[in-house]
Amino acid sequence: MGDAGIQTRTIVGIEIHVQLATRTKMFCSCAVEFGATPNSRACPVCVGMPGVLPVMNRQAVDFAIAVGLALNCRIAPFTKWDRKSYYYPDLPKNYQISQYDLPLACDGYFETGSDAEVRRARIRRAHLEEDAGKNIHDTPGCTLVDLNRAGTPLLEIVTEPDIVSADHAYEFATELQRLVTYLGVSEGNMQKGQMRFEPNINVAIEHDGVEYRTPISEVKNLNSFRALRDAIDYESRRQVEEWRKDHSYVLGKAGNENRGWVDDRGVTEFQRGKEAAHDYRYFPEPDLVPVEIDEVWLNRIRSQMPELPLARRARFVEALGLSAKDAETIVGDRATADLFENAIGAGGPPAVLAKQFVNVWSKLANDRRVAIADLAVDADRMGRLAKLADDGTVSATAANQIAERMIDSPESPDALIDALGLVQVQDTGQTAAWVDDAFAANEKAVADALQNPKKAKAAAGFLRGQVMRISGGKADPKLVGKLITEKLERMNR
Repeated sequence: MGDAGIQTRTIVGIEIHVQLATRTKMFCSCAVEFGATPNSRACPVCVGMPGVLPVMNRQAVDFAIAVGLALNCRIAPFTKWDRKSYYYPDLPKNYQISQYDLPLACDGYFETGSDAEVRRARIRRAHLEEDAGKNIHDTPGCTLVDLNRAGTPLLEIVTEPDIVSADHAYEFATELQRLVTYLGVSEGNMQKGQMRFEPNINVAIEHDGVEYRTPISEVKNLNSFRALRDAIDYESRRQVEEWRKDHSYVLGKAGNENRGWVDDRGVTEFQRGKEAAHDYRYFPEPDLVPVEIDEVWLNRIRSQMPELPLARRARFVEALGLSAKDAETIVGDRATADLFENAIGAGGPPAVLAKQFVNVWSKLANDRRVAIADLAVDADRMGRLAKLADDGTVSATAANQIAERMIDSPESPDALIDALGLVQVQDTGQTAAWVDDAFAANEKAVADALQNPKKAKAAAGFLRGQVMRISGGKADPKLVGKLITEKLERMNR
């Protein structure tokens, strides 16, 4: 972007911590449970008592391999564990078991966007580690420590600095959340701390033919997509302003920083100088054997992986004829997309089903704060309702009413149509009478349809809606439209 004589380019790499959805912790048998009584899910292993020995959670490794494969990474045939040394009150053993020089997965990439603009971010590495506990600052004068989270399996994903803007970061993060939930390896719930982002941000500034790079700021522990986007946007602008004030604010002359995001003020604040790898005094974990991953193990994971969201979205567009927007909405939740495909298998026309999923079922689900797949309406009944709407047995309006009743009733759509008296009326004489009633009750809309070219289309649409209202949703919309057009033409002669 241009900025009063200079050109600036934002450069972002992101570290993402994904909490894996295992039943137990990474190196002990304590349950992973959000919201449990503080320190009730802790044992001698996770509190770092002398003499305890960690035992690796194989399920966590399986989950990490699945993510690595989905991110097009090379999976290491040999990987090991390392101790990362640092002291915080929520890490009582004073080190974290992590991976340093031999990560589980590396050299991958993740694509986002659409066919019109595909953006690729390279993945430097993805490695397993254990989480720390949680410091709680709610009590004045002291800090409380809850170790329930200590030892929870984390997958840390590190990108190369390929993210080019705050919006690109937002898109990357939302697609990554969708990916890990699709794979079933994480709930990805940011309110529960199950996915956290730490962007590393600096800016390339071109001035008088010379490029300058500002120091790198890492913004710690962002737990929402909005905070990620806003922090990158703010930090990019802040760094440019710092450079304007002092041209020595560049890499190598000014130090890199760790900063925190202050959400209510929309700013980042300095926390401390940024650590380097040697500050953590890494050394191999002596109490855990290395992990060797062979082709048998990899093939087992591959065979269990679902079709990934971007590929599924593309297939819905190409094979089923859905719009890109409708496909994205349906694919957003894996169980809902599975339900959609099962409803097609039950005879539902894809185009009609897509409209019902996006406009009807999604509204009913949102009203109840659940996913469409959680509405307790099975694929057979959804497919049948779409077929009845497609063949003209019921109008779209009537189908909406039936869908709402289906949530609370196990009856078939056919039975509900009969019970509610919603069979679509194909009788031309009856429909014409409804049209006459709508015209008589809405003289202004009729006048606009006849005399106001700017409002004619909207007025005709309004009249169609009035006919559907008068008919109680029983009129055939196509027949209604035809009769309204013919009546307007006669009146215009």
